[in-house]
Amino acid sequence: QVQLVESGGGLVQAGGSLRLSCAASGRTFSSYVMGWFRQAPGKEREFVAAISGSGGSTYYADSVKGRFTISRDNAKNTVYLQVNSLKPEDTAVYYCAAGDSSWYKFTATPRSFGSWGRGTQVTVSS
Repeated sequence: QVQLVESGGGLVQAGGSLRLSCAASGRTFSSYVMGWFRQAPGKEREFVAAISGSGGSTYYADSVKGRFTISRDNAKNTVYLQVNSLKPEDTAVYYCAAGDSSWYKFTATPRSFGSWGRGTQVTVSS
């Protein structure tokens, strides 16, 4: 298990940007597939983006492709989500997650990830 703490959320106007961060504990951070999910009120948790342990591979939900960028710094045990061109429908609690399966076995579903942060709120006003 790895401990995850998100930060960087906030209130932003439509079209604005934020950079979400997720700090992880442990010395094996680079072995984890890292992901971001989000959950809006009354909706199920949905996949946003994921990145392989080395950072060489990424995968995005169609709804955020071209606007969001996931990256990681293994020296800092941190994964980032740069969110640009925000829309009101992006409003949600954003969760960081870590999965110990290989990149080739990962699926864009919560069950691929065994460790979760508590989330950071992103609110986009119109």
